[in-house]
Amino acid sequence: MNRYESTKRVSFLGIVGNVFLLIIKFIVAIFSHSEAMMADAINSAGDIFSSIMSYVGNKIACMPSDEDHNFGHGKAEYIFSMFISIFMILIGVKILFDSIMAIIHGDTFQFSIYLILVCIVTIVVKLLLYLYARKSYKHHHNILVKATMKDHRNDMLLTLGTLLSVILGYFGYYFFDGIFGSITSIYIIVTGLGIMMEAYHVLMDASISKKDKDLIVEFILNNSSVIKVEDFYTVPVGYKYVAVLTIDLDGNMSTFASHEIADTIEKEITKKFKKIYKVIIHVNPVER
Repeated sequence: MNRYESTKRVSFLGIVGNVFLLIIKFIVAIFSHSEAMMADAINSAGDIFSSIMSYVGNKIACMPSDEDHNFGHGKAEYIFSMFISIFMILIGVKILFDSIMAIIHGDTFQFSIYLILVCIVTIVVKLLLYLYARKSYKHHHNILVKATMKDHRNDMLLTLGTLLSVILGYFGYYFFDGIFGSITSIYIIVTGLGIMMEAYHVLMDASISKKDKDLIVEFILNNSSVIKVEDFYTVPVGYKYVAVLTIDLDGNMSTFASHEIADTIEKEITKKFKKIYKVIIHVNPVER
C-alpha cells in the first residue's frame, strides 16, 4: 500500500471510530452529568474534524505536479496538519475551562456502570486506531498520520483519566473529575503546539537538517572527480526537499564529461537519500 492510500485508510477508520464513540459518550454524559465524559465527547467531535482534515489534506497532497505546482502538492499535508493542531489546541482550552469550572463549582455526577463500559470501549477502540496509525507512520512518515496518531493517544489518556474519575466518584471524590480533565487538556494543548511547530517549520521553507546536509556532502565528495561542494541550499516540497548545489570539477575536463558526472550524482542522491525529491547541480570548472 502506497503512502497516500495508507493515509486515506487511517483517516477513514478514524472518522468511523470517532463517530461511534461520539454517540455513545454523548448519550452517557447527558444521563450521568459527568464533566469528564462530556469533555471526552467534545474531544471525539474534534477528532472527527481532524480525521476529515487528514482525509482532505491527503487527497490534495497526492495530486501530481502541474504547471502551477511544479513540485506537486505535498505541502498540503502540512497546511492541513496546521489546521488539525489549531483545532486540537482549541479543544484543549475548552476542556481546560470546563474542568476548572467543574472544580470551582464542585460539580458532581451520577455514577453509572455505563460510564465504565464506555471508557473501556473507548480505550480499546482508540488503542487499535493508534496502533494502526503508528504502523502507517513508521512506513511513510506522513505528518497527517502523525497528528492523527497522537490524537488517538491523547484520547486514550483522556479516557483513562475519565475512567479513574468515575471510579473515584463512586467513592465520593467527585473533584477528581475536573482535575483529570484539566491535566489531560494541558497535555492536548502541548501536543497541538508540537504539531503546529513542525508544520510551521516546513511551511516557512526551513532547510534540511545540518546532519543530513553533511551526509549528502560527504557522499558527493566520495566521488574522486569532485573537488569541493559549494552553495548548498534546500527547499521543502511536502515531506521531501529540492537540493540545489554547486560542485567544483577539474577545469580541464570536457563539458560533456563534467555534466555526465553531475547527472550521475543527482540520480545517486535521490536514490540513496529518501528525503531528497530532486537535485539540481551546477558545475564550476576550476584550475588545478
